[in-house]
This record gives sequence, structure tokens and C-alpha cells, in this order.
Amino acid sequence: MAFGADQFDGKNSEESKSKSSFFNWWYFSLSIAIMLSLVVVVYIQDNINWILGFGVPCAVMVASLVIFLVGTKTYRFNVKRNEKNPFGRISRVFVAAAKNWKTSSLVKIMKLELSSLNKTILSNSNEKDDSLEDGKMCSLNDVEDAKALLRLAPIWVTSLGYAIVFAQSTTFFTKQGATMDRTIFKGFVIPSASLQFFIGVSIVLLMPIYDRMFVPIARAITQKPSGITMLQRIGTGMLLSTISMVIAALVEMKRLETAKEYGLVDEPNATIPMSVWWLIPQYLLLGLADVFTIVGLQEFFCDQVPKDLRSFGLSLYFSIIGVGSFLSSFLVSIINKATGGEGRESWVC
Repeated sequence: MAFGADQFDGKNSEESKSKSSFFNWWYFSLSIAIMLSLVVVVYIQDNINWILGFGVPCAVMVASLVIFLVGTKTYRFNVKRNEKNPFGRISRVFVAAAKNWKTSSLVKIMKLELSSLNKTILSNSNEKDDSLEDGKMCSLNDVEDAKALLRLAPIWVTSLGYAIVFAQSTTFFTKQGATMDRTIFKGFVIPSASLQFFIGVSIVLLMPIYDRMFVPIARAITQKPSGITMLQRIGTGMLLSTISMVIAALVEMKRLETAKEYGLVDEPNATIPMSVWWLIPQYLLLGLADVFTIVGLQEFFCDQVPKDLRSFGLSLYFSIIGVGSFLSSFLVSIINKATGGEGRESWVC
């Protein structure tokens, strides 16, 4: 993803627009691949054999590698000549701040007080100090890059809430579907894990509308290359994900009422006489939320870091999803412990 973003010149207005679209179509393509996996590959593995089931993704990966290599001569590469290691440059800023603790430079850097921080770090780094690589001073650019990374911290933390919601499609949503009537038509029962297919459907249908209709209209109004700011896009997706969770909660209330009505609450392997189609709205809405927040986060963490740290910025994005999954499991454990035990029925049932 970082390599793809490097193919666009952010200083060129037209290429800047194309760069924003790149993230949309990257996620669009990824969603199509996931949909095919959930339908075609899962069917092959369940109904033919696992050898072919693993062979198909392997063949596709080989074909992808060949296509990638064919385009090698057309790619743009960032040629670095005698440049400092970016992690070394930025780490020196924090070392300088720690060394100048008495002047509260570390507090200033956390508060992003730009002018005072610049003076503090730069004046400190002018002094010879063996801990700063033989006294090499921190440049103003180094300080700005360090602050750029720190600015990502609040976005990273607040995005964890969305990551917890994101994890529900493969956990609670799947568990809901496993207990419901999944008959699509006579003789065909959809696997509960394949219900994630509808998230992909939502993304595939709505991403082109977002990129080809919404963005040009918003661009004409706001005069911004991406139509709306990246933070506005992320926030919109978070709002949509909240609505999706509200719908999921209402459906879960209905599911539990139906289970109690038929005496199936304590029968985990029983099928509740309630159609799995009740779950489709929450899947579709979560897919729409992904169009906004997931792609917005990808673009944000790639764009807001120094150019030579794009891969690191995107790794921060991926870590949001990973940490969010851990927090989701932790949340389930807390709810089970708080609401279950001593003859009580856990909320997660």
C-alpha cells in the first residue's frame, strides 16, 4: 500500500486526486478478493478437497507476483543518497528532549507547543553530547517529523473503538448467524462465516459511488482534492459503525426473545426459528462504515507521516485493527465475568 502511494506525486494537484482514489480502489479490489474467497474458495474446501482449496490461492498469488514484476520498469522509486536513517533522526529528538528535562521540553513536545519546543530542542542539540551520535544536532526538520508522529497518537487511540466494532463481524455477528435459520433456498444453507460476504457486497457497490459521485460533488464544494478531509471521513465511518451496533443490539434482543419463546436459550446447537436475513442490515451498514473509516485511516496514516516513514505509518494503521481485536476479546471476558457465574446467565449467550 505504501509502495502504491509512492507512485503519486503529492505536490501535483491531479496526482494528489489520483492518490486519494488509489486507496478507494485498493480497498475495493481487496473486498472483491475477500468475497471470492468466502464464496469460491470456501466452497471448494468444504465440498471438493483442501488440496485444491489451498492450490487456488497459491496460483492466484503466483499470477499476482508475475504481474507485479512485469511492471517493475514503470514504477517510481524513492532514491536515497546519503540520507540519515529516519528512525535515528527522530529518536535523537526524543533523546534531546529527555536530556533537557529540566526545561520541560518533553512536556512541551507532548503538548505540541511548536515554537517553544523548537527552541528548546535545537538549543540543546547544539551542545556536544555523546548520546546524540557524537553531538550531531537535531535539525528543525527532525523536530517537525517527530511532532508529526506524536500527532498521530490521539487518532490511533480513538480509532481503537472502531477497531472493536470492526472485530464483531468475525465474532459476535458470526455467532448470531450460527444460531439462526440460514436457509437461503431449499437445499442450500449458507455457512455463518460466509455472511461476511455482505460486507464485501456493500463495499463493492458503494465504493464506486463514493469515488465517482460523492467525491467530485464534495470537491466542487470544499475545493479539497479528496472532497472531505480525512478526519471527516474517519468520523463519518465511526458514526455509521455506531448505528450498525445499535441495529445489531436490537436484532440480538429479538433473537433472544425468540430463543426464550421456544425454550432454546440453553441449546447452543439448536436453530432458532428466525431468518438470518435479519442480520443483513448490520453487515451492509458496517461495510459502508468501512468505506469511510478503514480507507480514511489508511490514507491518513500514510499521508501524515514523513515520506520515508510511510510504511511505518501504515503499520500503525494495521496495529489499530490488531489491538482492537485483543480489546474485543478482553471486553467479552469482562462481560462474561461480570454478568455470569453463581447461577446467573451471562449477557453473552
